[in-house]
Amino acid sequence: MTAFYHVCFVVPDVEKAMRDFEKSASVEWNEPQTSRLADWEYRIVFTKGGAPFIELIEGPPGSPWDASAGARFDHLGYWTSSLEAGARRLADQGLPEDFSGCPYGRAFAYHRMDSIGARIELVDESRQPQFLQTWNPGGAQMPAIDERP
Repeated sequence: MTAFYHVCFVVPDVEKAMRDFEKSASVEWNEPQTSRLADWEYRIVFTKGGAPFIELIEGPPGSPWDASAGARFDHLGYWTSSLEAGARRLADQGLPEDFSGCPYGRAFAYHRMDSIGARIELVDESRQPQFLQTWNPGGAQMPAIDERP
């Protein structure tokens, strides 16, 4: 099994992107939610069912999810057993940190992977129960990258 659990697109209009996925791929969605990180209010939604999920984020200009230049593939998401160790590992491998939610009380970080023109997101597995409760109630625990040396 793999720790990969979602692919994310940053979009200027969550509902339009949801409709397009529904029409083209028969995707089913949870209800979009509004959330806040620092000064940024954003909208987020995940597909129903199990991993891999599709995530859509509609964020304001200047945010990590700014789609003012148009929709884009943004990141691949992975669970990690230790965000600190995982972030250090990626940085040591030449994938610099692009944004961290840690200063805002959220255990995730984005790292640039220029070879694919997008980011890798590491999410600490301590957040998984909340994720499952919100987006996949009753869903099974998903594996995480083991960051032990």
